[in-house]
Order: sequence, then structure tokens, then C-alpha cells
Amino acid sequence: MSSPDQKLVSINPVDVLLWTFRRNETDVVNLYDALTSLMQIATGGNMLNFGYWKEGTSNPFEAQTNLCRMVADMAEMKDAQNVLDIGSGFSEPATIWKKDYPHLKISCINVNQKQLASAAGIIKENADPSLSHGINLINSTATKLPLADNSVDRIIALESAQHFKPFSDFVIEGKRILKRNGVLVLAIPVMTRTAKSLELFKLGILSFTWSSEHYALDNIRHMIERSGLKITSMNMIGSKVYQPLADYYVKNREFLRARILGQYPSYIEKILFKSLVKMRDVSENTTIDYVLLKSVAE
Repeated sequence: MSSPDQKLVSINPVDVLLWTFRRNETDVVNLYDALTSLMQIATGGNMLNFGYWKEGTSNPFEAQTNLCRMVADMAEMKDAQNVLDIGSGFSEPATIWKKDYPHLKISCINVNQKQLASAAGIIKENADPSLSHGINLINSTATKLPLADNSVDRIIALESAQHFKPFSDFVIEGKRILKRNGVLVLAIPVMTRTAKSLELFKLGILSFTWSSEHYALDNIRHMIERSGLKITSMNMIGSKVYQPLADYYVKNREFLRARILGQYPSYIEKILFKSLVKMRDVSENTTIDYVLLKSVAE
């Protein structure tokens, strides 16, 4: 519980509803700014992804690190020089990639200026001083990238492209700046079919807290292929993402709830709990999934 002199984070429920229904860039920034501490408490780190829970994974931070390295493997970062991480959050994935592949030059694109400011401190703290100079932070939207044509080897959108709107503009920009044989990798939550009203109803409370465009997998594939990129690999990993994360929270709820109530009102924790349980349910009945998708510029 919070101490008498500790002030709880103030969140207007009406604002949360507006942010999640409108979902423009400002709304997404406001939502993340309001809930960042909640995510950090629940996961024990600074990464903003659901993670991949392989055998032996014991906590969300390990799962998030697993997902970062899976994305790097799919993107063949060992053979790359210039990597663009779009929707980079606090840039902690970039510090992992830089340590694993010291030769990389990584540019982190983020529309959220507060996150970029925090990222600068995280990079300084987590990265070897001899490596940190290879990570650049850029404030930009994903649909109008301030980079030259044919200038990067790899583009990564690690659980961020679900916020890009319109998604087609992001893909077109990605195709523009990729070099020949350059690679675009997405790690993205998806609807398994077109998100009509019935399917959104099935999401229940998750439709309020999963603040994204609820893109359908078929639509994503169509927009990527129409841009001129060739899809070469696609892995559906939802069963190793949503369900174990929800199970972890349920199992450790008493401990996590006590920590959350130190900074947030109790209704926020209740929404989080119900959302995670609903996320597990709609994952099990395949209403939602999670895809790792690789495409190549020919």
C-alpha cells in the first residue's frame, strides 16, 4: 500500500475511455504515459511488450528478453549494419541487440518524447560506454520517417505497429527506406480475422485496455504484399505470449497488487486483472493471436 505521503497516480476514467476509443497518436502517448509505471511494476523492467514464454521462463522480464532475441534472429541482425527500431519505447531492446551485435548502428524512432528522454538514461545505464554511441534516438511518427531512401538494412516494429495509423503508410515508408534485400520484421498482436463488431464484442474488457487498431492478420499481410515487400516467414506464437503472461499475473496477483496499489487506485488493478484473464480466454479460443512476420524488399 502507499505511504501517507505518497501520492497516487491520478487517472480520469473518462480520459482512458477516450484514449482507447479514439486511438490517435496523442491518445496512445497519453495512455502509455499514464500506465507506464503499471507496466514496469507488472513486468519488473522497462520493456513494453508481452514477451515470449519458453520452457524455463520464470518472469515477464525474461519473457520480454526472449522475444527481443527471437525478433533479432528473425531479422538476421548478425548480417546487418543499420537497424531502425520503430516504436522503440524506452529503447531497452536496442541495448540488448547492441550487446549481442556490437557492430550494429541502431536508430530508435519514437513519437513519445518522454519515453525518449527516459531512454537516454536507460541506454547510459545499461549499455557499455563503448557501445552506447551506436544507438541514436529520433523523435518521429512511424508513417513519415526522416530517413533517406534505401538507407537501412533492417526495420523492426516490436509490438508497436498495432498503433501505427494508417498501417499502410508505415509499410510504404518502410519499403522506401529499406535497401535492396533489406528486412522488415513485425512482432504484433492480431485479430485472427476481420475485426467486425461481433469479434470486438468477444474481446470484452480487453477492447478497452488493448489500445490498438485490432488489425486482422489477413489485412496486415495484404498491405505488406501490396507495398512490394515479400513475406518470407510468419510464426504464430500467441499461445506462448498471452496465456503464460496471464497465468503469471494470476499466480502472483497478491504480491503485484500490493505494489500496484502503492501508485495506482484499486480500480486500475482490477481492470488490469480482468483484462489479462480476458486476454487468456480470447487467445485460447483463437479470437486473437500474436505473429512474428518477416518480409524482404526485393
